Formats: sequence, structure tokens, C-alpha cells
Amino acid sequence: MTCCCPSLAPLPACENRDWTRRAIALLQGDGRRSADTHLVNPAFKGLRGIQIYLKDESTHPTGSLKHRLARSLFLYGICNGKITEGTTLVEASSGSTAVSEAYFANLLDLPFLAVMPRSTSRQKIDAIERFGGRCHFVDHAGEVYSVAQRMAEEAGGHYLDQFTNAERATDWRGNNNIAESIFEQMQGEEHPVPDWVVMSAGTGGTSATIGRFIRYKNLATRLCVVDVENSAFFDAWKCGDMEITAPGSRIEGIGRPRVEPSFIPGVVDHMIRVPDAASIAAMHVLSDRLFRRVGGSTGTNFFGLCWIAANMLREGRKGSLVSLICDSGERYASTYYSPDWLAAQGLDIAPHRAMIERFLDTGEYVPVV
Repeated sequence: MTCCCPSLAPLPACENRDWTRRAIALLQGDGRRSADTHLVNPAFKGLRGIQIYLKDESTHPTGSLKHRLARSLFLYGICNGKITEGTTLVEASSGSTAVSEAYFANLLDLPFLAVMPRSTSRQKIDAIERFGGRCHFVDHAGEVYSVAQRMAEEAGGHYLDQFTNAERATDWRGNNNIAESIFEQMQGEEHPVPDWVVMSAGTGGTSATIGRFIRYKNLATRLCVVDVENSAFFDAWKCGDMEITAPGSRIEGIGRPRVEPSFIPGVVDHMIRVPDAASIAAMHVLSDRLFRRVGGSTGTNFFGLCWIAANMLREGRKGSLVSLICDSGERYASTYYSPDWLAAQGLDIAPHRAMIERFLDTGEYVPVV
């Protein structure tokens, strides 16, 4: 069998590569402008010898931590040849990731569809639609995966799949990811290597990035992941069964009805489960003390941080603790900040709020029973 050399012919124009180069440049420009968010250092007089730091991800252009994830997912899809000019993008989301993805889809002039629970806050839906995205609603959180996959296939598009791709789309060794940014900003502080980083889990991608980075840099910092009611992560981590399922969380953006593929339990040093009433109470307390509203997942983070701080005080230890402000509370005016919504949900946040206030002012931690 013989093989003839190919005849000479004009080389292809590679117009799609031209689009790819323009798209990557736009995404990289956004990254340069927005990646290093502020590291807030509020003072709480009851926490003697313990410094608290909160990385404020609400200052991203789309108002949440998910801005980083969305940019990474777009870069991942483009660099793998899955996203090209005109590709219809579909995502399964509880809101904030879809807001950020709608922003980037608009930036690159790509159609975008978010599949999300019907209970998603109106503010998030409005934000997605303002960026030109469309929303498709399902009744149960567990339906979003299959519906998003099906709709992407029907459109001949690309399913961004944050819950699978979050941990693999981010370069956990550095490249100005959130972990590298935190530890660089901590340089020069009294306790530059935090005792703990406290992080809630939604996709699991951020906790995976932070946990891997801590190990890669051989740091003494430990990672505590805080989970919420009706979420599968805590029970799965505790018993080692990654097939556990749950109803799904009331705290938007975190807690899942299944253990997401991006959740990496092996990089987690400790987990606690936070009651929803405690998450929302902590959100209210922190909002009052920062003079601006934060979201429910930030409340979960802050409650977990207070729990770690209480243990450090009990042991007579000093050091620093870091967590995140995941998004602004303005998106939750009709839910977590609404007395009517709290009453309808049967949530009494007053005892938890009083306990947290007392702890921050005096250092005395008396759990609500």
C-alpha cells in the first residue's frame, strides 16, 4: 500500500481561532481588572488575640465569588474547543453562577440559558435577564442537571456544568486564584499564615482550590468546610459515602442535594453543619457590623468562623482566621432580610443572633439549644 504526499493547497484561514484569540483576550482583561478583591479586617473586641479576615468577593463586576468560577469555566470551555463563535451555553445553577455566566456570555456575544429552581430569588433572575440571558425553571433542585444537559444537546450547544468542572477549570497551584490571592494579601499581617480558612460548599470547587493550594505550598493552615441543613456534603464527608443525597438547601449558592463531583473531601480538615437560622442570624449580625448587607452563604461562613474562634479562645490560642464574603445581601431583600419570609419558613433567628452578638462583644460562646 502506498501513500501519496498531499498536493499543495491554500492553508485554512482558521477564522474560528481568530474568534478564540479575541475571546481569550477579553476574559484575561477582565481577570486582570477584577481578581484581587479586598481583604477586610473587622475588629471584634471579644475575640482577644484572634484576627478575622474576610475576602470580599462581592466587589466583582457581577457581585459574587462566582465571577471567578464563571470566567474559569469560559476559559476551560474555549481552550478545550467546546465554546466557539455562536455556541449556545447552558448552565444548571441556583443563581449567582448563572448571573456571572450571563455577564461573560454577553461580553462574548453568546446565547445563554440558565436552568434553575423556581425558588431562585427574583433579583438574580432579573440580573441574568439584564445581561441577555434566559431562565428555565424546574420545581426541584435535583432536576437542574439532567434538564440543563438535555437543553444543551437540543440546542447543539455546550453545557458549562459548574458542578463537575469547577475543580478542574481552576488552576489550583496559583495563577492568581482565590487561594493565592488570600495568602499574598495576608503577608505582613501579625499572623500571616491563618490557623484556619473557613469555606462553605456549593460546587465544592472553591474549597478544593483552597485545600489543594494549602497542601501544595506546605502551609500549616487547615480548611474547615461549613455545610447547611438539607445538604449532602456533611453527611458524605462524615461517613465516606459519596452517593448520599438530601432534599437541597434554603441557603442559595451552597448546600446541594447530591455530592457534587467538584467536592474533594480529602483536602478538607474538618466540617461542621450550620442550622439555617444560625446562618441567617450571622448574616444579619455581620451586615450590621460592616454597615452593608451580605448574603446567606456569607452568614454560614461567618458562623463557622465564630465557632472556630470560640474553640481557639477556649484553648487560649492566638492567630488569624480567614473566610469569604461571597456576595451582596441586596439579592436577598425579599427572602433572608424579609421578616415575612422568615416567618413563613418557620425560622426564628433571634436566639442565634443574640448568641453571636454576645460572643463578638465578650468572647463568651453559649450555643443555642
